Amino acid sequence: MPPSEVCMGITNRPSRWRRALLAAAAWPWLPSSGATAPALRTRSLPRGGEALPLVGLGSWITFNVGDDPAARRACTEVMRAFFAGGGRMIDSSPMYGSSQAVIGDGLAALGGLAPVFAADKVWIGSGARGPAQIEQSRRLWGVPRFDLLQVHNLLAWEEHLATLLEMKAQGRLRYVGITTSEGRRHREFEQIMQTQPLDFVQFSYNLLDREAEQRLLPLAQERGIAVIVNRPFREGALLRALARHPLPGWAAELGCDGWAQVALKFIVSHPAVTCAIPATSRVDHVRQNLGAARGPLPDAALRARMAAHVAAL
Repeated sequence: MPPSEVCMGITNRPSRWRRALLAAAAWPWLPSSGATAPALRTRSLPRGGEALPLVGLGSWITFNVGDDPAARRACTEVMRAFFAGGGRMIDSSPMYGSSQAVIGDGLAALGGLAPVFAADKVWIGSGARGPAQIEQSRRLWGVPRFDLLQVHNLLAWEEHLATLLEMKAQGRLRYVGITTSEGRRHREFEQIMQTQPLDFVQFSYNLLDREAEQRLLPLAQERGIAVIVNRPFREGALLRALARHPLPGWAAELGCDGWAQVALKFIVSHPAVTCAIPATSRVDHVRQNLGAARGPLPDAALRARMAAHVAAL
């Protein structure tokens, strides 16, 4: 996402965030005594074997709420429900306004109840200034170290990737990756995947944006690179368009309660995908999203049918 899109005016929507807080308060964050939520499906990382749930949590736009206390509490409740439901990976970036600080507030409020897999990015034009930005991000999150750091949108990628690889070698970072979004710079992205020792890549992929199927997803499998999928709902535009249409019969076969789960199950059923990271400001939505990591997933034939159905709408 280009810098010009950085959440202009998002903090001037107090009514939206008060509604979100009320919605959060209406949902209990833990199962009732003695009850446990069904386990989320996971996928093992190609390098290291660690298993991560198929659905994570993004923070683009939704967590950029500035200093609004009610909005910050709403975000904490989203995180509470996310972890209670079995989620682990939260993804952010210095580009996302106040999102990192909001995540840090939430983690502090939840304390030991937050088994987070912390994924962030370095996003600055100067390679020399990358370490300082990374340290500032770590302080905002309040974590001892990041699990994953990614070079955001390939900005100054050669310098930043060298920094991240050195941090990993020193034991200050677990995994290294690169990102892009909205289908930009796939040719250069592919070349970096072919030549650099990456643990993760992150790019856009959804029912309508399927260019990644041609080269990036197969290459990730070939090279043993984990894949995070951003923009699974096209920032909500895909779901708003699909909401005008009834769910097809095969959605019930997959246990889907709405189009969001259909969209996510299409993504995470691809064998190369490790995790999708939908962003939300609502507890009910984060629970629905996590539901896509439970129950049956479509096979290759049904995936093709799903894509054809949505393309024809």
